[in-house]
Amino acid sequence: MNAVTAPEDIRRLRLERDLLARLVELGAADDIEPFLEGALSLIGSLTGARKGYIELYGAGDAGAQVRIATDLSPEELQAARHTLSTGLVREALETGRVVATASAVDDPRFKDNPSVQSQGIRAVLCAPIGEPSTGVVYLTDRPRAGPFSEDDVACVRLFARHVAPVSRHLLVRERSAAESDFTLPWRSTLQVGHLAGRSRALAGVFRLLAVAKDVVLPVLFTGESGTGKSAFARALHDSSPRAPRPFVEINCAAVPETLFESELFGAERGAHSTADRRIEGKIDAARGGTLFLDEIGEMPLAAQAKLLVFLQSRRYYRLGSTTAIDADVRVMAATNTEPEELVQSRRLREDLYYRINVLAVPIPPLRQRRADIEPIAEAIVQRLGDAHGQPIRLTRAARVALAESDWPGNVRQLENVLQRAWAVALSEHAVAIEPGHLFPARPASQLPRDDETYEEATRRFQRAFIEESLRRNGWNVSETARRLAVARSHLNDLIRIFGLVRPRE
Repeated sequence: MNAVTAPEDIRRLRLERDLLARLVELGAADDIEPFLEGALSLIGSLTGARKGYIELYGAGDAGAQVRIATDLSPEELQAARHTLSTGLVREALETGRVVATASAVDDPRFKDNPSVQSQGIRAVLCAPIGEPSTGVVYLTDRPRAGPFSEDDVACVRLFARHVAPVSRHLLVRERSAAESDFTLPWRSTLQVGHLAGRSRALAGVFRLLAVAKDVVLPVLFTGESGTGKSAFARALHDSSPRAPRPFVEINCAAVPETLFESELFGAERGAHSTADRRIEGKIDAARGGTLFLDEIGEMPLAAQAKLLVFLQSRRYYRLGSTTAIDADVRVMAATNTEPEELVQSRRLREDLYYRINVLAVPIPPLRQRRADIEPIAEAIVQRLGDAHGQPIRLTRAARVALAESDWPGNVRQLENVLQRAWAVALSEHAVAIEPGHLFPARPASQLPRDDETYEEATRRFQRAFIEESLRRNGWNVSETARRLAVARSHLNDLIRIFGLVRPRE
């Protein structure tokens, strides 16, 4: 008997070994969703199922925490969910049994399931994930008629057992990352309490500030407009030994060219038509502290030449004076244009660029640090409430809507939107800011709702986005795929999955 069963045991052990090795390989992904997508594709190829669905559940009554589907239309997905939530299948999942049927539409266990009947679902294989069940895998649509084989059932049982610990590991890591504040190690050494956020990208900026705070070398902040470069410059000053002394800021784009040298270096009485007395410049005002030159690419070239002399010698001349003045001032600068581009276009002297770009601190745009959007928004709303004595909170749906937006204007745009939304919500006597307050011009169908999951909101947006893209391109699939930068075959799959139909002319 052993001689007969040994080859079967060896085959099963090899299958389990290979399956586990592949799942561990897929589990090297940083996120749970890519892992489950790969795992679902793997079990589909092993069992011949062309369509599949995985749910992972949260603790207690939290419901489905992650949902992944392969090639299921919205109607088929509804049928799958209905199957998992009712009748004997639900009972089977709770007891840890695998459920298989050759034809769900003819199976008396599913006779009261309208979704199964309307979709005409045939072979189904459904297995609980983990012990006790922490999820479920659902497979259907075999290329051949008839039920899944006993080998398929055994394979799915192995799959469900091994996918559970990898999924748990990724979920714990994902939850830990979401709850982690990567900026904490730096907040104890820097004065950055006014800079909300917790992302790795923000922590990277703080690390550079920690390097720069104890030296007097010039610093150049770069980044898109609205990223808060002046706020980071102020934080660097406040974190340095110069904190007790002044922090003086000049927006180079806001000072008339004819008055710039006077504004920066000061002027003796009579040096120009408006100098009816001695004028102290910003360098005088920043003595012992920090001078911050915002939008340095807008500084007149003549003033750039004199600034370069000051950086080299720490001495300067007031306009109309022949007496040199010594000044201990740290210079920081910022630009929202690439510095090399400013040099090439001759808007920034090359020698000055090398003088101010000793320590470079790039500030990433908000879309590259999405983990910061919610804490920044919460801080802005809190500040508005405290300033006006009218606290208003953000709903979960509003936080999702904020996190899903790209914010080309960065923190400045986010603050503008929140100020307007706060005022509108206040005028309506609302107790919370809703997505409609944030984006009044956006169709309601594109806004998240408090009663839907992240995946449901994402799928709804994807469907609307693809349908609108097709409409704009006259339902030319090839052109739409090119504009969306996706494969034509993938776009065709999405059209089928979302049930999109070209309207009649």
